[in-house]
Amino acid sequence: MLEAFTTAEGWIALASLSAMEIVLGIDNIIFISILVAKLPVHQQAKGRQIGLALALLMRLGLLFAIAWIMRLTAPLFTVLGNEISGRDLILVVGGLFLIAKATYEIHDKLEVDHEKTGGIGKKSTTSFTAVLLQIIALDIVFSLDSVITAVGMAPAISIMVVAMVLAVGVMLVFAGPIGNFVERNPTMKILALSFLLLIGVVLVADGLGQHISKGYIYFSIAFSLLVELINMRLRKVHEAPVRLHGKFEHEPKPPELAK
Repeated sequence: MLEAFTTAEGWIALASLSAMEIVLGIDNIIFISILVAKLPVHQQAKGRQIGLALALLMRLGLLFAIAWIMRLTAPLFTVLGNEISGRDLILVVGGLFLIAKATYEIHDKLEVDHEKTGGIGKKSTTSFTAVLLQIIALDIVFSLDSVITAVGMAPAISIMVVAMVLAVGVMLVFAGPIGNFVERNPTMKILALSFLLLIGVVLVADGLGQHISKGYIYFSIAFSLLVELINMRLRKVHEAPVRLHGKFEHEPKPPELAK
């Protein structure tokens, strides 16, 4: 089992697959962060840890059931000339769930007045079990995608296992800071939900036989994130207090007054 780590090819495959698994785990981190934000503060870290632990267990479970996964690619029936397999059904259902969840969260964030509806206390009454069930539902979809990628990239199952453990370890370290950052910045939360909406569309398209390269998706996400970070930086500079005439003002004076 450890023979794969005695060659340079094995280590290159491990590094490449670990990097790919970390990238594929970004959407998982975003989804878990948005869900656990509905829990009381003292339960959020626990929710993230359990969610990522479940993600790892599902990935490893699917990996060791690789023969079953390969059977999922066999066509079950045909719709409008497209052959639909078990994997396709899982991707379509998972994608639709992600689209519905992201749409609901965006509506809740923008349209619902929680002060009028009593939503301030709603966050603390969100069921921990309900959050875990939603995490499990999407972990299955994300894990399936992750395992299929691993099988295509790595020559040995031992490399796949180590890469997945490393990737989830990195996700576990950064899930907290990413979740807190998203929760502190409302525009970033809307952007994260838009990412999930986009990923849901990609999953549905992939399940229906219309493959969209993940490279395009992650480039779009990275570019949108860069634009928003620049906007946040500009707002911070604009709102920074400026010392004028011995006292601080939040708004810069016109040039003629500054003289």
